[in-house]
Formats: sequence, structure tokens, C-alpha cells
Amino acid sequence: MTSRALSLRRTLLLGILLPVFGYVVFNTVVLYRQALAAADTAYDRTLLATAKSLGEQLHVSGTGDEARVQATLLYSALEAFEADNRSRLFYRVSGFKGEMVSGFDDMPAPRRNAPSDNIYAALVSFYDDQYRGVPVRMAVLLQPVAGVQGQGIATIQVAETLELRETLARQILIDTLWRQAALLAVIALVVVLVVQRATRPVRELSHALGSRQQNDLSPLSTEQAPRELLPLLDATNQHMQRLSQLLDHQKRFVRDTSHQLRTPLAVLKTQLQSARRGDVEPRQALDEIAQTVDRATELANQMLALAKVEQLRQDLDVPVIDWAAVVRAVALDLSALIADRNLDFALDLDSEAPVRAHEWALRELARNLLHNAIKHSPPGGTLQVSLHRDTNTAALTVSDSGPGIAPALRDRLFQPFATDHRAGPSLSGSGLGLAICREIVQSLGGQIELHNRLEGGSVRGLDATARLPLATP
Repeated sequence: MTSRALSLRRTLLLGILLPVFGYVVFNTVVLYRQALAAADTAYDRTLLATAKSLGEQLHVSGTGDEARVQATLLYSALEAFEADNRSRLFYRVSGFKGEMVSGFDDMPAPRRNAPSDNIYAALVSFYDDQYRGVPVRMAVLLQPVAGVQGQGIATIQVAETLELRETLARQILIDTLWRQAALLAVIALVVVLVVQRATRPVRELSHALGSRQQNDLSPLSTEQAPRELLPLLDATNQHMQRLSQLLDHQKRFVRDTSHQLRTPLAVLKTQLQSARRGDVEPRQALDEIAQTVDRATELANQMLALAKVEQLRQDLDVPVIDWAAVVRAVALDLSALIADRNLDFALDLDSEAPVRAHEWALRELARNLLHNAIKHSPPGGTLQVSLHRDTNTAALTVSDSGPGIAPALRDRLFQPFATDHRAGPSLSGSGLGLAICREIVQSLGGQIELHNRLEGGSVRGLDATARLPLATP
């Protein structure tokens, strides 16, 4: 079972909303802690005011080492500092030597390592503690007490239960959560709408492709497409254009094959019927049948070669081949035909000519050009093959000593099944050789030309020249 990839819309939603949600959660925690710190600062000010109020009611009795702090305080005096009934205040006043002066004697002693950094210009420290099993906020004030008979430092402790602070913290948290939730909902709604609108061209493109007919390879419209989709649409249109060309080539190949093979097969059938009736001598009938089979075989091979050229055109992994070595090998393969016609053959090749092509394509190109030149050269004539390179290209020229071609046929001979009937039925061939050469050269980014070679105002032969770009390092 294969896993399905996330859709583009879901990927955008997750990619945008998850970071936003993480930031909102982090921001909520930070805001809540800042609110708690602000609440502690505000209520700590009340604790300090309470401690200072208690310190103003202290006085000194006795002299020297017998000096003691005296206070007449009532718990009811703290009611003015209580915000409401949800919190309670406790206090304790300790003398110069830590003795109990007033307040609740069971309050814990002040912490020695209590934090002393604060924003108040007083010897006061604030910290969280436990009193009678209840969490409290403790303020410890070192209050100077002076009188006529003596002076010293008294310690005033004021503790407040945390009900009011916790209520305020919960309210701050709820308000913060509501605001952050509303913000997240607005962001999610905006993101959904934007992503929905941004991905609409993709959905329209998918619908347009899905609703097409199977054989519809026309290009997609790019007029209303956003810029981000233009590379995809251009690549899709180029791919469909290549598919269209490939399908057209296959249709043309099937049509031409069925049309061209019908003639030799019909001739072969007629020859067999004639041989069976005894209309011709058996030896003559076999020779005619062999010639028909040879022409049909050559036709089939050439049509298969034409189809293979189109397959190689789609191949992007093309090696670098020495064209000179391929031409030399093809000339050696056809040396028997050259000798059979007693041709004056000359081979002039550069040391090497590297081109980017498949070896089969270069061999087929050289073989067809050389075979046509051999076939159209008169017995005892001349035949020259040259391959030279310049800065950017390599040129293969096959020069025969035949009758040349008519100017009107120069371009038409490169079309499939086009022949020059002036050469006679024995030399006209199937008309696929030059078509194969043109397809090979064009697939390799080159050019091919036919020119009559003139000497003294008359045609002395035909020069077939194929140019291919040299392979870059």
C-alpha cells in the first residue's frame, strides 16, 4: 500500500498555520508571565505600603543594650490594605535582636537568601512562601527605628494570601486565550481563503486536462495563468508537442508502410502465380522473385531505420563518436560493391571528427550516402569521400560521377518515397535513403545538401554534403 502525498492546498495550510499556531502559543505564555509579573509588582506595592504603615507606629523604649522596640498595633489596622474579602493579611514585627514585638508569632522567620533586587528605595525583599499550609506572598522590610533613648533596625514581615492574585491571573489568562484564539481563527480564515484562491489555477488546470479527449494534444492556454505556473505550462506544452510529433510520425509510418509494402507483395504474388502456370521459365521466375524479395527486404529495412531515427531523437543520453572512424569502417564494408563497379575510389578523412551521436545513426547516414553514390556512378567512374572539420562543424561530402539531379527535385528528394525517374527503374530505389539521411542529420542538429558538380558548363556528378556540429568538451 503506497502512501499518498499531501495535496498542495493542505501543504500550504499546514506550512502556514502550524508556525502561526506555535507562535501564538509561545506569545500567550510570554504574555501570561508578563501579566503575572505586572500583577506581582502592583500588589507588592500594597504589601510595602502596609509594612511602612506598620513601621511608622514603632518606637524605642529603654537605653543602651536594654533598648527595645515597642508597638501598639491592632489587626484591624490592616483592613484598609486588604483589597477585598478574597485575600487576608498577616504580619509580624521583630525587634533589634529578632525578638517578637507584635503580630503572629508563628510566622516563619525571614529568609536570609531572599531576593533583594527591587524597584523600591527601601530595604525590602519579596518572595513566595507557605504560612499555615497556605501559599502566601511575603514582604520583609528592614525599618530603622530611632528615639531619644536609642535606635536600631526592626524587621517587619507582611504576608498576603494569593486568592486575589490567582483570580487576577486566571482572568488575565482567559482574556489572553480568547484574544489569541480569535486572532488564530482570523489568521486561519484568511489563510484558507488565500490558499483557496491561490490554488484555483491548479485545480482549473487539473480539470482542463482531465476533461480532454484522449487524442487531444493541443497546447494549454497560458493567458490567464499566474507566473508561477508558466514554467509548468510551458514544459507541459513542449511535452505534448513532442508527443504529437511522435504520434504523427507513427501514423505516417504505418500509413506509408501499408502503402509501400502492398506493391512488392502484389508483384510477388503475381510472379508466383505466373510461375505456377508455367508462363516463364523456372530459372527466370526464381530470379524475378528473388529481385522482388530483395527490394521488399530493402524497403522494410529502410522503413525500420526511419522509425529508429525517431526513437533516437527522443534519447537525451547521446555519446561522443569519432565520425571519421565510422566513415572509414562503412567504406570498408562497401568495398566489395565499389570493386564490383570498378570505381576509382578516393578516401580523404581528417584524423578525427568527434560528434555527439549514436554510432548506428552515423553508420546509417554514411552507408546511405555512399550506397546511393555507388549505385548512381557509372561503371569505371570516380567516387570520392571526404570528411573535414573546421572550428565548429564537420562536413562529410560524397561525390559521385553520376548524372546529377534536376534542380526541381533538389528538395523533394529528401521526402520519403521520392525518386528521380531519370535514373531508370533499376536505379531509382525505394526513395527512403535520402529521407533517412535528412532525419538523421536534423536529429543531430546538422544540415544536408545536394549540389550538382559542374565542369565546363556540364554536370559531372553529384555532391551530397552532410554537416554536423562538433562535440564540445
